[in-house]
Formats: sequence, C-alpha cells, structure tokens
Amino acid sequence: MLFHSSVRRELARSFGATLVVLATVVMTIMLIRVLGQASRGSVNPSDVLMVMGFTVLSQLPTILALSLFICIVGTLSRMYRDSEMVIWMSAGRGLGALLAPLLRFSWPILAAIAVLSLGVWPWANARIQDMKDRYERRGDIERIAPGQFQESARGNRVFFIDKETPDASTANNVFITASDRGQDVVTSARSGRLATIGEDRFAILNDGQRLESSANKPGLKISDFREFGNRLGSAAQTAQDEIPVRTISTPQLLMNPTAVNQAEFGWRVGLALAAFNFVVMALALSSVNPRAGRSGNLAFALFAFILYYNMLNLGQSWVVTGKVSMAALLVLLHGGVLAACLVLLLKRHLQWSWRSLLGVRRAAA
Repeated sequence: MLFHSSVRRELARSFGATLVVLATVVMTIMLIRVLGQASRGSVNPSDVLMVMGFTVLSQLPTILALSLFICIVGTLSRMYRDSEMVIWMSAGRGLGALLAPLLRFSWPILAAIAVLSLGVWPWANARIQDMKDRYERRGDIERIAPGQFQESARGNRVFFIDKETPDASTANNVFITASDRGQDVVTSARSGRLATIGEDRFAILNDGQRLESSANKPGLKISDFREFGNRLGSAAQTAQDEIPVRTISTPQLLMNPTAVNQAEFGWRVGLALAAFNFVVMALALSSVNPRAGRSGNLAFALFAFILYYNMLNLGQSWVVTGKVSMAALLVLLHGGVLAACLVLLLKRHLQWSWRSLLGVRRAAA
C-alpha cells in the first residue's frame, strides 16, 4: 500500500537521524571515559581509538533499540498531531493495522540487534579486555616514561627518570622507591642504563645513594654506591585466571551453564526480545491528543523504555543470586511486557474506554 510505503520511508529517515545523534553522543561519552582510563594507566594511550571503537560497537544493540523506539514513537506522534491517523482510522483501519508495516520495517534492525547481542557483544568486550590485559602485563621497563612517575606492574615500586636522556637504554637522574615486606627502599642515582643478565633485566645505576627503612627496626640505613644493580624483572606477568563473563562467547555460555553464565545468556537473549517488545510498546504508547503537545507522551515512552531496560539488568542480577531462573525471567519479564503491550494496543485499536465498558454492562443489565 502507498500509505505503508510512505510510513516506512518516514521511519527510515527518522531512524537514520536518531541513530546518528545517539551514536555521536555515545562516542563522545565513551571517548571521555577511555581518555580517563588512559590517564589512570588502565589503557594504552595509543589504543584509545580502538578501545573507543570496540566499546561503541558493544553498545550498538542498545543504541539501535533506542533509535528504533524513538523513531516509531516520534513518527506516529507526528501522524496523530497532523491528523493523518484520523484519515487512517476513518478508512476502517485501526491502530493495530500499523503493526505489519512497522515489523516489515523493523525486522532487519531486530535481526542486527540479535546478531550484535549474541555474537558481537562478547567479541568486542574480549578485544577490549585483551588490550587492557596486554597493557597491564607490560614489563617495568615499558612503563618507564621520562619526566613522569610510573608505577611498576605489581604496584610495589615507583620509577622516575629525567626527561633529558641520551637514548632509550640510558637515563639521567634516576629515582626508584620500593616497598616489600615492611621494608621501604629509596634509591637515587646520577645516571643509569639497562642491562640483561641471563633472563633477568637490571637497571645498572651509577653514582647514587640508597636509603633503607624498616617498620620493625628503628633507624635509617644510608649507603652510597658507585655502581648498583636493581632487578626490574624478567618475563611479563601472566594473564588473569578469571575471565569476565561478558567476554565469553554465547556457545561457551551454553556449554557451561553456571548461574553467572545463565544470567549473561539471559541478558543477551533478553536484549533481542526487548527490541521486539519495544516495537509493540512504541505503537501502543504513541497515541496522543492532537490538541495537546507530544512532549509528555514522548517523555512517558522514554520512561517506559528506561524502566524496561533497568528491569533487564536487574533480572540479570536476580539470576546470578538464584532468586529466579533464567527461563522464568524470560517468560515473566519479556512475556509479561509483551502481553501488557498487546492488551494496551488492543484497547486502543478497538477504542475501548471505561465509560464504554460501563455502558455495555449497564445495557446488558
């Protein structure tokens, strides 16, 4: 039908504009967050753009779902305001007849959300975690930056070298402070160089001073040296044994059905189901009075979206703690929301009201 094609074209324009705006906002927020992580030493500064890109890619299912919801509510609200819905309903077509063109427009987006939530979400999170782990496992030598105080991989030593260094293997005005087993050691030297002895790496310091203090023994031990070797370490730290659940692929979650894995799997599947429910919810909540403004209806629709999305995250924590099973959560939450939206849509499709229902009951009486 011509009306259906015009509705789909308007939905496509509105969806594209909304997606660009939301993606820009999310990218700005993620860039600020990743820059903060880079300043704290959690992310390699050279990987900021890659981490931001993978982060936005992992958040893309939510962005697509919200963009689809806003474009449907905004388009149908405009149709009510411009009295186009009056013409549609006067032709004998109710509000429920718009569900077919909406689903015809939305099914590629819904399929993309399902693929992103089940496949791309863990892959993008795994890439982010891998870059963070690689940066955390770098050796103490790679952590040293001229003119900056840098903490070691274990967090028990702090290094500082002067900005004016002859080359990458030598340094001037070296400062090292270490704390281990209740003993604090502060070492300063006029110059230093890197050396490899066997499989270990050492910082060979020249013309310096060493101050040792212990929490169990009073006093301070001061010693001068002409040459002193400080072991920096050998191989990089090993990877973390605990793998974040958000980085585990969906087939692995199914093969290891623990409470945490089931909660994560239920969240991923629930995000795809919620995207479908948002289409029905947007159609049911889009009815507005043409004489009144549409901002109140749009605010209520966004509040319903936020409430539903927060319930999705809350349900994940309930599955982890064992308060509810994954299957019960999927049926009660998503099935309940779908049933409520269908009842509201049927009410507005048939134009039910309390006055009409009471009138029918009085007539029957």
